[in-house]
Amino acid sequence: MLEGKALIEDTDMPWKMQIQAMTSASQALDLYDVFDCKSIAAKIKKEFDMIYGPGWQCIAGSNFGCYFTHSEGTFIYFTLETLNFLIFRGSSSSTAAVHCN
Repeated sequence: MLEGKALIEDTDMPWKMQIQAMTSASQALDLYDVFDCKSIAAKIKKEFDMIYGPGWQCIAGSNFGCYFTHSEGTFIYFTLETLNFLIFRGSSSSTAAVHCN
């Protein structure tokens, strides 16, 4: 488990949900090769959908840019090992727009 080694770059999630995000990422890294970002992201997304309801999105990788709108209180961007993780619940209304590099 690597959740103690995560570096949170930005978030508006409640603390308990942040811990879940880092734990899910750590468990996914234990299951999949670090280069299998698609499987890592899919596992985290499915876990968040199961725990917090549908509509979650997850991006995992070492180099990506993004711009998205999310529901308030559902966004986290952090680094664990060599990967960056972006987890959020999408929103059609402009609750909060975020960009990352």
